[in-house]
Amino acid sequence: MAVTMQFKFFAVPASGGDQAEDDLNRFLRSQKVISVRREWAVVDGSAWWFLCVETIAGAAAAAVPGDGRRRPDYKEILTPEDFAVYVALRDMRKKLADREAVPVFTVCTNEQLAEISRRRPVSLSALAEIDGIGESRLRKYGEHLIAAVTMPVADGGREEGR
Repeated sequence: MAVTMQFKFFAVPASGGDQAEDDLNRFLRSQKVISVRREWAVVDGSAWWFLCVETIAGAAAAAVPGDGRRRPDYKEILTPEDFAVYVALRDMRKKLADREAVPVFTVCTNEQLAEISRRRPVSLSALAEIDGIGESRLRKYGEHLIAAVTMPVADGGREEGR
């Protein structure tokens, strides 16, 4: 079954944007969201959030029991090869988080891992292009994340040395 992605764009004023916020939140609750890219900008003296929301076309959001939030199923969203990289990255993230005794999301979010899986950065500068990967994460985890992207994955469809 082919998965069709779609994008929806929102502009939310920093102040007085209650209706725009409500529209955005209603949309997010009704969709299976893959990623949200956001940019802060000042236009004609007014501050705005501009958002690009990537969703699976026609897929309703699935509730996660217990927390009320919706999470994408990356096995369904990513290609099998990208999902194999995602799993390797997730395992690496768990080891790094355990070593530092921090929650896994402080290393990288699931959304960031999925984007790394799709882009497959092989340098720190390429990794830095991913939203939310700043100087601190690059310094602490960058080499480990790149290693997880570039190492062969057993049964993941990736070839040695790729």
